[in-house]
Amino acid sequence: MSDLARMPAAEPFDTRREQRLEEIRRGAQTAAGVDVMRAPTEAYYPRASAETGYYGIPLLKQPPWTWQIPLYFFVGGAAGAAAVIGAVADFTGSDPKLASHARRIAAAGSVISPILLIADLGRPSRFLAMLRIVKPQSPMSIGVWTLLGFSGGAWAALAADMMERRSGSSVGLRFLRQAGQAASLTFGLPFSNYTGVLLAVTAVPVWNRSARDLPVHFAASGVGASVGMLELMGHERSRPLQVLGLGAAALETLEGVRIETQSHEDLEPLKRGSSGWVIRTGGVLSGPIPLALRLASLFGPRRSSASLRRWAARSAIAGSLITRFAWMLAGKQSAKNWRAPLRGNGRSSQSLSQSSGTELHSSSNDYPVQKAAV
Repeated sequence: MSDLARMPAAEPFDTRREQRLEEIRRGAQTAAGVDVMRAPTEAYYPRASAETGYYGIPLLKQPPWTWQIPLYFFVGGAAGAAAVIGAVADFTGSDPKLASHARRIAAAGSVISPILLIADLGRPSRFLAMLRIVKPQSPMSIGVWTLLGFSGGAWAALAADMMERRSGSSVGLRFLRQAGQAASLTFGLPFSNYTGVLLAVTAVPVWNRSARDLPVHFAASGVGASVGMLELMGHERSRPLQVLGLGAAALETLEGVRIETQSHEDLEPLKRGSSGWVIRTGGVLSGPIPLALRLASLFGPRRSSASLRRWAARSAIAGSLITRFAWMLAGKQSAKNWRAPLRGNGRSSQSLSQSSGTELHSSSNDYPVQKAAV
């Protein structure tokens, strides 16, 4: 018999014994008049709290994402929304030219998006590694598979459209175009806003606190950008695009009001410092300015109306792009708040223990840093 077999079994954890030891400690503390409950500075296991921190060192890693990821968020949002617009326009038959231009935007975004993602990952093999399994509990895994399905549908629809224009329509090409449109419509909507979910499930306080608003915010921003691109491609007189642009600008305006009126420590990076100014800049460009320009275009002459809509389109595109970079900057600023994850009643503390995309570490820096796995 091996030595392992002769070893006694581990004793079960005795809750009553621990409670008794705790009572003895408290009694000694009261009798001696000293604080024996507080661990000394040099102890291996000091008590962590929002006031003292944990070893006096950072708790979160800052997001390691570089400029490729917020640009990926922008491109994916615009491409996903354009795919939905193009699919609806194609199925209704209201504007074939609009549907064709929307398919081009979607196809271009489906190529640029994985390039940006792979550039941030460093090696194509890391992107392929994420396709080995499907993890429904992981927004990153679902997002990668959504990108894959979206890319296939967008390029199938575009290829069929180009072949129909060159050699004429046929049953096979129509089937391929309709199937591609259905796939791009199915995957386009979640692809346009899943990045908001991806940020929300991390332990970064400002992202986690905005979990309910980020997906809607990113979806509205993506719709505004895709509408703007289509209008700059010559569709500045399209009424459906005007309605979509007004709706996206109105939602972005409401999001700006929400940010300014909510008061919470976790949301301070959205209103203070450099990140606050960038957030406000992106919000104004994607919300109030295009909203005012589009409303003004409803009452002006036809020529000036088209000009106002083009300026609204430029503003919405710029605002959508700046917004993605602004939220990334706010997340890096928020990760410096080492007290937030130690509060027992915050969403950040719950995410800290549940999020699989967050990596905790010890460091000698003065601020917490978070590394959210892409």
